Parts: sequence; C-alpha cells; structure tokens
Amino acid sequence: MFEDNDADRGQVGIGTLIVFIAMVLVAAIAAGVLVNTAGFLQATAEDAGQESVDKVTNRMDIVSSHGIVNKTGDGSLAVDSLNLTVRMAAGSGSVSLESTTIKYVSDSTARNLVYNDESTADNTGLRNVSLDRDESTTEDYAGLNSTNFAAYALDDDDDSSFPVLNSQADRFEIVINTSVVEGNAKGLETGDQVELELTSRSGGSTQVILTMPQQLAGQQDDDPVPL
Repeated sequence: MFEDNDADRGQVGIGTLIVFIAMVLVAAIAAGVLVNTAGFLQATAEDAGQESVDKVTNRMDIVSSHGIVNKTGDGSLAVDSLNLTVRMAAGSGSVSLESTTIKYVSDSTARNLVYNDESTADNTGLRNVSLDRDESTTEDYAGLNSTNFAAYALDDDDDSSFPVLNSQADRFEIVINTSVVEGNAKGLETGDQVELELTSRSGGSTQVILTMPQQLAGQQDDDPVPL
C-alpha cells in the first residue's frame, strides 16, 4: 500500500516538474516577445520624435522680399515676379530647394509649386524666367510654367551647383513668375495679396504674406519694389 503511494507521489512530482518547465519556457518566450516589442516601440518612438523635430527645425527663414514691375500690353503696371532671399533657420539642418515645395495662394489662384532648374551655366543667376515655359520658343526651353519656381545662389559656402542651404552664411534667391502662375499674362496688381508657404522635404514650413504696393505710379518696367 505504501509502495503504491510512493509511486503515485513520484508520478505526481514528475508531472509537476514537466508543467513547471513548460511554464518557464512559455514565460521565457513571452519575455522575448516583450523585449522585442519594447525595442521596436522604442525605435519607432525615436524615429517619430526625430521626424517631429525635423518638421519644427528643418526649415528656411525669409531674409527679404521684393517684386519686379511689369508693364503690361495695355500700358498698366503689375508685379510679375516675386523674389525671396532665404537662409537656413536657426538650428535647422540642411534644406534642399530641389525638394522644397511652395504653396501659392492669391485671391484668384491656388497652386503647389516645385523647383525647376533655370540656373545659368556658371550658377550665378537665372535664365529668362519671365518666359512661359509652355509657350517658349527658345532652343533650351527657358522659362517657368504655372507650377514652377526657380532659385539660384547669392552666397554659397561650398558647391553652388546644387541649391542646398547647409550653412548659416548661405543665401539663395527664390523666383516665382506670377504672370505665369496667375495665368493672366501680367501678374499681381496693386493691392493684391499672396500667401506663400515654403515646405522642406522633412515637413518644416515657413509662411509669408506679401501685399503688392498700393500704387506703382512712377515705376518703370523691370523696376524692383519692396514687399
């Protein structure tokens, strides 16, 4: 009788040990899954955090702005070019103008503009961006269309062949042909207002509202006017 009880107890002990080992294995697997999940979540959080920082910091500052006067076919004056001098914002990483978009909103037009390379061969200026690229008759198809902006280096510490702001000393000038964007062959008239939002590849944005002068009397064709 006692021998039978000892056998039963031995069997129960072995069964308990097997259950215990199984529980340890399950716990170990679960712990491994939790560690992997925690690592994944941490990496995701770090990436999201960096993206959020980039959206805030990787952007441009507008140093100055001016327009170029255009004498239209009927003799009236308008502003057919917007020129913005930009630099890196404080604390910003490099900003490529090739990957920058500009949201253009006026009283009559809303468009998203992308970079178009209209730099001269020596990268110190632009070709004739007053032309409508879609109607250009030049051999090199110079000009901008209604969804383009151009840019060139005013001061670039390194390689001005690429429109990249990567130093606080860098200055680039962004040019928008308003007569082509507006599609009216003249541009923005006196008192008109346009809102621009410049967004870098990482999502950092800069907004500016430009108001055209209330009068252009006395101005000549191609004269610059402060905005």
